[in-house]
Amino acid sequence: MNESIRNIYCVGRNYGLHAAELGNDIPEEPMIFTKPTHALAAIDGGEIELPGGRGEVHYEAELVLRIGQAYKKGFTVDELVDQLALGIDFTLRDVQSALKKKGHPWLPAKGFKGSAALTGFRPFPGFGQVKQVEYSLNRNGQEVQRGNLNDMIFDLQVIVDYIAAHYGLGEGDIIYTGTPAGVGAVNDGDRFELFWGEQAFGAFTARIGK
Repeated sequence: MNESIRNIYCVGRNYGLHAAELGNDIPEEPMIFTKPTHALAAIDGGEIELPGGRGEVHYEAELVLRIGQAYKKGFTVDELVDQLALGIDFTLRDVQSALKKKGHPWLPAKGFKGSAALTGFRPFPGFGQVKQVEYSLNRNGQEVQRGNLNDMIFDLQVIVDYIAAHYGLGEGDIIYTGTPAGVGAVNDGDRFELFWGEQAFGAFTARIGK
């Protein structure tokens, strides 16, 4: 999987209710962080190994975009994005809280192996159609998150323009676009399922290391 993906960009605090549930301020511009490609883990029905002994691991379900060509100023989302997927930005929440207090980068909390879980990609149907579909995450058969792109603080066009201007954006880059409210701790053996509308996109079982 990581051979075909170049950069992994992630948008933090892009849903107001999620920012509120963690006690964070609403950002005035997109909050971007990255993950190494070694963090990628396929959501393919099997198991995903997550670290133990470092505090709680939280799930954060997200819409993921794949960039199909090099960005040029004025390009629209429909011109840039060729595929979409669903993913989970796993987060070591206790580690992140300690890093935030110290003003340190989030990499130890966000960039560990398995932290960028990802379903297979599907053709991108267009910005207009994507905004009409909600995505959701079930844990052990119960819905825990539901995302509506209309609730984003920064929409997809703002996100791609911002990332391109500040960091660069090209073919093979992917973007985790932010998580809605409902994040929570993962338990060993939890079964997760991701849905795009009514369509199942992928499932996996979480395994917490000793």
